[in-house]
Amino acid sequence: MTESYNEEQDKDLRTKGQENTAKGKLNEAAGKVQSKFGELTGNEEMEAKGKAKQAGGKAQSTFGKGEQKVDKALNPDNPDNQV
Repeated sequence: MTESYNEEQDKDLRTKGQENTAKGKLNEAAGKVQSKFGELTGNEEMEAKGKAKQAGGKAQSTFGKGEQKVDKALNPDNPDNQV
């Protein structure tokens, strides 16, 4: 038995991927600023936290891009994936 196309699930995966990509990029940028501020003020703890936030943001963004690729692979006929 083949599963029918579930637009709600598809939208969920696509939307989550877009959200994770955007939030990840935002966290990456915020971490970069925090790290630089820590470096300029000599605050090693702030610098380290910024670098960690930056790495976490990059991972989240990469995960979001992966979610979007999975969505495209699972639903190649979806018009939203024809970009």
